Amino acid sequence: MPTALLITRTASVVRVALPHFLLVLAAITTSSAQRASDPALTEPPVQISPGVRYTEQKRSFQAVPSIEHTPDGRLWASWFARGSDGRKGDYVVLATSTDGGQTWSPPKLVIDPAGSVRAFDPCLWFDPDGVLWLFWAQSYGPWDGRGGVWCITSEDSQARSPTWAMPRRLCDGVMVNKPVLLASRDWLLPVSIWSRPASAQTPARYRHDPGPSVGAGAHVIRHTTGEIEKLGRVLTSRRDYDEHSIVELGDGSLWMLIRTPEGVMESNSRDSGVTWSPARPSAIRNINSRFCIRRLKSGSLLLVTHEPPDGRTRSHLIARISTDDGGTWRGGLMLDERPGVSYPDAAEGPKGVINIIYDYERTGARQILLAQFNEGNVLRGKASRSTRLRMVVSDASGGPPTRTRTSGSK
Repeated sequence: MPTALLITRTASVVRVALPHFLLVLAAITTSSAQRASDPALTEPPVQISPGVRYTEQKRSFQAVPSIEHTPDGRLWASWFARGSDGRKGDYVVLATSTDGGQTWSPPKLVIDPAGSVRAFDPCLWFDPDGVLWLFWAQSYGPWDGRGGVWCITSEDSQARSPTWAMPRRLCDGVMVNKPVLLASRDWLLPVSIWSRPASAQTPARYRHDPGPSVGAGAHVIRHTTGEIEKLGRVLTSRRDYDEHSIVELGDGSLWMLIRTPEGVMESNSRDSGVTWSPARPSAIRNINSRFCIRRLKSGSLLLVTHEPPDGRTRSHLIARISTDDGGTWRGGLMLDERPGVSYPDAAEGPKGVINIIYDYERTGARQILLAQFNEGNVLRGKASRSTRLRMVVSDASGGPPTRTRTSGSK
């Protein structure tokens, strides 16, 4: 049976009783009238048995992958794709592998909102109770000035045919990187509201002015009550998509790393994300593209960035390790040096296997690729017999020709 959701409403709070905890969505309650007048607020269909419309041969674009690993070794991957009708056709794909990433299933699930509402920037995450979360962003047109973080959950992700809860909208914004489980057991969600205005391709009646809400922010879900609260945010002098990550350091403080056109910026919080220090340049080297930082089971930090010779090209994805909470970075395992690689995400599996998923040539080869290695490989800067590079998760190179990219592409 599908996971049960018990929903009650008050004037300003939506309470969703999940079997593993009570989640209180402290967001604007949307009535049926509001959803009818604003399609981006409408719950999209969750297609458990996607048809031929969503096969690789029908995709003109795919990018922004995310990955997770079940305790028994099953891999889940998600990304967003586009049909031959351009930006209007953006949808989220979910696939799985039961043989360690050697082969992958066709789409097991698709999130495809109706009309001109797009689903993009998915993020997979296992919560402390072993529940698999699939987050994604939703916007009318390329960007409507507001966005929205949505999610579905599965409590039986190890099953042959997992069941999924109904979609829920958590808050405004976009969350492309994984939540962080704090020592307090609270969950911290790195949510951004882009500073760029709504796209000209979005009809005026669906455009929004976020006002003072823009910035690289954080939302917290309290483990005791399930309440979701909006915390502080960080503004940088030049902003793009933020795509920030948050790490809890050994002293209990929080470290935020933010993508900007000027490189990686950083900020710290000593009050669990309520306030943040002014943004400053980080010593981490990266181009203007998403990077990945994750805490490993060993306690080390894993970092995957671009280190191209020219300082600009999306190439030379390299993994490094820090054993001193980001003070210094050691080793260096080159994962893929080709131009066109981008947007790494990480998940650690059994026996210390690190999985890095990324995209390659979004409109050319249109591949989602996987690298597998361990911490020792990174520290030695050398692959071993167990290292696997450029494993194919999805190849849509046989799809239809790609149209000119529209504003909102990143």
